[in-house]
Amino acid sequence: MDRDKEQVTAEGENSSNKTVVITGAFSYTGKYATRILLDRGYRIRTLTYHPERENPFGDKVQVFPYNFDNLERLTETLRGASVLINTYWVRFPRGRATFEVAVQNTRTLLSAAKSAGVRRIVHVSIANPSLESNLGYYRGKAQLEKEVFESGLSYSILRPTVIFGLEDILINNIAWFVRHFPAFAIPGDGRYRVRPIYVEDMARLITNAVEQRENAVLNAVGPEMYTFEKLVNLIAEQLRRRVRLVHVPMPLAYLATRVAGWLVGDVVLTWEEYKGLMDDLLARAGPSTGETRLSEWLAANREQVGRRYASEVARHYARTTSASERETRGYASAAVDR
Repeated sequence: MDRDKEQVTAEGENSSNKTVVITGAFSYTGKYATRILLDRGYRIRTLTYHPERENPFGDKVQVFPYNFDNLERLTETLRGASVLINTYWVRFPRGRATFEVAVQNTRTLLSAAKSAGVRRIVHVSIANPSLESNLGYYRGKAQLEKEVFESGLSYSILRPTVIFGLEDILINNIAWFVRHFPAFAIPGDGRYRVRPIYVEDMARLITNAVEQRENAVLNAVGPEMYTFEKLVNLIAEQLRRRVRLVHVPMPLAYLATRVAGWLVGDVVLTWEEYKGLMDDLLARAGPSTGETRLSEWLAANREQVGRRYASEVARHYARTTSASERETRGYASAAVDR
């Protein structure tokens, strides 16, 4: 019996109804959901590409590698759990970590979950997925929703837009640019909308879905909706910064972020993310499923937001492993900044 199987067996078969497996329990949204689940008495296992990283939950969370290339071992790490929370995805292609690879890896994860006897999946998708989309991110998310629908498992699918919080990337980095530059480039007319949800509200939606039984698809959206221009203005006002908004064509804005990305060693925004933003894909109508208002949160956290640049590359790809190993690996994420 290998080490992974020993750890799983040690939990005992009778504990399965209180055992949850979550991908990326140490990631942005994942750690908030994990805290809530632990407070509710659940036993937690996590799947991660970074098992060597510090475990902030200590022995309360068992850590396992994804093992997408070993279906039997992956199945054993899921055995005995009643629910799988899946946040795994890639924000943008990097090396061999493409949207297509992420789709196939998630199919493998769903297959392992079914074989292991998992009864329910809570799947984090994205607002406005579409099989017909010409954007790989949104098309891939729609393909995975179809896989979940057809899996035979009980499911809850959550569709967030932008998730904000102290560790987020999009809102934080807009604030960082506002703090450091006298002008901010607005691609196009700036009237496309954003409807962000607070990370703790998102975590509660995830954990509440664990305890439900019916199949559901839920838009994860906050109570406030902004045009992009008004969002940048709001951030500047809350930070008490004067910044000039300059409307530019999208290609020029993209070129500017490529240059900024070179300076900070990161991918600030991809071409697809610009397209998704300007196609109004970061907003959904309907009732709010989150309670926290971005405007109030910014007012309460104005001294912290944007103090440091939040690097996607550093967060998910800066590792001590070899370059070839990093190239083959994806990572867990949610929405634009998952």
